[in-house]
Amino acid sequence: QVQLVESGGGLVQAGGSLRLSCVASGRTFSNVPMAWFRQAAGNEREFVAVMSWSGSTTYYADSVKGRFTISRDNAKNTVYLQMNSLKPEDTALYYCAADPEGTWSDASGYDYWGQGTQVTVSS
Repeated sequence: QVQLVESGGGLVQAGGSLRLSCVASGRTFSNVPMAWFRQAAGNEREFVAVMSWSGSTTYYADSVKGRFTISRDNAKNTVYLQMNSLKPEDTALYYCAADPEGTWSDASGYDYWGQGTQVTVSS
């Protein structure tokens, strides 16, 4: 059974940092892109960041560029999201996803999803 399990969310003050992790099991994802999305209450799921299997290519949403960094450890089947300079508008449920078809920033192209980890940023 394929599983993606996120962790690392929590409550943090504005300006603070968090590091999210997503561990995959059930199959290897070391040869496919892995991504982070987020969904705030009442909003649609939105793209945050994605990394190619080799790590050579990354894309970020404009809203997080310069503040968030995606990385991965293929030996551990794990992807990370380092979030710095957090803002209240970053508050959301953060999901990892893997193995997209089509545009990497399009949530509809992903078949594998985690259950999400909550990030809350207080002002």
